[in-house]
Amino acid sequence: MLLGLALFYVGAVLILNGLWMLGRIGDREIPVINLFAGGLSLLVALKLAFGEGADLASVKAAALSLLFSFTYLWVAINRYSGADGRGLGWFSLFVAITAVPVAADALGAASSPGEWWLGLSWVAWSILWLMFFLLLALGRPLARSTACMAIGQGVLTGWLPGYLLLTGGL
Repeated sequence: MLLGLALFYVGAVLILNGLWMLGRIGDREIPVINLFAGGLSLLVALKLAFGEGADLASVKAAALSLLFSFTYLWVAINRYSGADGRGLGWFSLFVAITAVPVAADALGAASSPGEWWLGLSWVAWSILWLMFFLLLALGRPLARSTACMAIGQGVLTGWLPGYLLLTGGL
């Protein structure tokens, strides 16, 4: 159930960040969803890492969840501080590289549609974080394509599967 909760708001924040990058949401307003989604995923990660019954698998899930938490919290802090985002861009490269073996492991072990979806989602997230690296750290002109990718992934890897997990449809 925690995965559904986290994914539901990952979807929201990716969609809204994409809309923000397209100029549909202001710089002073976008930190709200980033703080909320980053804080929520942080709480989920802390429960996984330190909650009752924590084990190697739950600590690994927590570590991977924190990749999302720190990204969204960093976006929020950058909007409040006026930072240019280059540090977040370099962190995004770290996350993109980290997501590659996670995706490979997930796809290599996949035996159900949900497991295949998760592996493919890690591939998609790796690509999105790579796009953020190229945009923020290297200054490549990818804002529009990155925004559209964030919106699409927000729906397909976050909001829709999160909703289905919460409602028992997945």
